[in-house]
Amino acid sequence: MGAEEEYLLVDPVTRQLRPEAQKVVSDASAELGERVTTEITCYQVEARTDPHTSLAAFAEQVRAMRTAVVRAAARHGLRVVSTGTPVLPQPHPLAVTDGPRYARSVAMFGALDDEQTICACHLHIGIPDADLALQVSNHLRSRLPQLVALAANSPYWQGRDTGYASWRTLAWARWPAAGPPPHFDSTAHFDALVEDLTATGTIMDRGGLYWDIRPSHHVPTLEIRAFDATPTVADTVLLAAVTRALVATALADIEAGKPALRPPSDLLRTACWRAARDGLTGDAVDLHARRLQPAATLIERMLDDLRPALLHHGDLDTVTTGWARLRTIGNGAERQRAAHRKGDSPSAVVDALMQAVNAADQACD
Repeated sequence: MGAEEEYLLVDPVTRQLRPEAQKVVSDASAELGERVTTEITCYQVEARTDPHTSLAAFAEQVRAMRTAVVRAAARHGLRVVSTGTPVLPQPHPLAVTDGPRYARSVAMFGALDDEQTICACHLHIGIPDADLALQVSNHLRSRLPQLVALAANSPYWQGRDTGYASWRTLAWARWPAAGPPPHFDSTAHFDALVEDLTATGTIMDRGGLYWDIRPSHHVPTLEIRAFDATPTVADTVLLAAVTRALVATALADIEAGKPALRPPSDLLRTACWRAARDGLTGDAVDLHARRLQPAATLIERMLDDLRPALLHHGDLDTVTTGWARLRTIGNGAERQRAAHRKGDSPSAVVDALMQAVNAADQACD
């Protein structure tokens, strides 16, 4: 397993976004090498781990790469936050990173790129067989609402509370090949769809498949992309352990001949919307019963299903502790709102995010 994390650069005084990503990436590369890079806007930095089989080693590298980015930013008088959306109003027009791909994207997608200050955490699980990866994707589709709720960390947009726990999920869903992926009958089905999307100008290339689950186009992994950027290391580690267990459980079900739950696409999309709105605190769509249940109940049911895989990988204690922590202090969205109540201003939320970015178990409050 491995992770890609996206961070935002902010001014420690104004708390506004700062377009200094190239400087920070250049500085941080002394420690991280090619594992740190720019993103589409000049306000974002992306860092990635190596592949790991040990959750402890994975956690340590996430912490180390965050430390490297935070230190590099500090040398330029900047701070780092890890959130799905910027809290304060973003600059306009956006400062877009130089490069032919980004220029082509702006020309092709127009105002959609105006919202690309959103940040995510992408988790990769190694599955070298393409057909098997698509079968796992089919099994994971129905779990996407729970994953969105667990990781929700973007309640603010343009300086106001959106009423959603994950506004990033809504912003990202506007792209033409985004949100829950289709159910794929075969590798040929996947390849034909990608060819059609490319031929019709819907995507620039296979890298433009922005589904919440996709086979990676450059490494032999299945990439799960439903997560907002996480406020702390502990949040990323919890998501990684849950994701690995989901994939392991799916592989066992496939081997046993158990079919994937196949909810109607519109119902699955509705369930993801509901999860993005309510996060952990409200109701969620039970895709089995097709009615509302408390979101926490559905997540606990999912974790019960994952127990054998969590035990097998030695991750049960980490996930049990992590889930208890979220039940106590809330997901990232709840912590951001708590910081707002405590400080009575959006700037207080940015301050809390700056404090939390490299913490292993610290609440954003």
